[in-house]
Amino acid sequence: NHSRVDEVMNRITRPLKLDTLHWSVSSILSKKLAAGATHCIIDVPLGPTAKVRSATDAKNLRDLFLHVGAALGLHTDVRLTDGRAPIGSGIGPALEARDVVAVLKNEPDAPADLREKALSFAAAILAFDPSMTEAEAPIRVRELLNSGAAWETFERMCAEQGPPPEAIDIGRRTVTIAADADGTVDFIDCFALASIARAAGAPVDKGAGLDLFARPGDTVEAGQPLYRIHARTEDGLDAARTKVAEDAAFRILEA
Repeated sequence: NHSRVDEVMNRITRPLKLDTLHWSVSSILSKKLAAGATHCIIDVPLGPTAKVRSATDAKNLRDLFLHVGAALGLHTDVRLTDGRAPIGSGIGPALEARDVVAVLKNEPDAPADLREKALSFAAAILAFDPSMTEAEAPIRVRELLNSGAAWETFERMCAEQGPPPEAIDIGRRTVTIAADADGTVDFIDCFALASIARAAGAPVDKGAGLDLFARPGDTVEAGQPLYRIHARTEDGLDAARTKVAEDAAFRILEA
């Protein structure tokens, strides 16, 4: 973590669920500033079960980011995105990192939604360069990804920071949650999924989380896997099962 004080405070606020917009904004921007950034783009997913659920709340958060960013001397842009469903297949640090690596390596089975969102934000960042037009930026970022240049740059960044203190393995204790009826995935409750992932141990346990197999609009059959819970302890797995019993997060529109 680039911002040591932020890391210490998160250890206090997360277990107690002490969170405010002002704290979140200061936490996020402190890391950007500590890393030496001069420009940043903030992604604000908006949806009925996302952290930000109304246009009014989204505007207030956007204004706060812009105000604090300007006070810090950061050129800040805020983008409202579709938060009606998770992006990528993984929820939890190690599982999300796996998805990111797959996109950077341009692997054919990398999550398509994550790839497109990453390209969109990368193009916006590249367009900060006055020599790059908004029309040229999307073309250039696809070239960088497809050529392998993006992955090579990421590897150099990792090498400069040194090897990680320990390998992070995805939790090997698992349980698969399946559809209880034939039909179409009509809705995914992002808040419920996040609660299940937290019960499994994420994000404190970096190997815990969820692996998603179905998206809104997918046709599923009874017994077909919707997602898999990963935990590194039996207690975490049991706690996640309890959360699933309360709300499995997926709504199936029966055929």
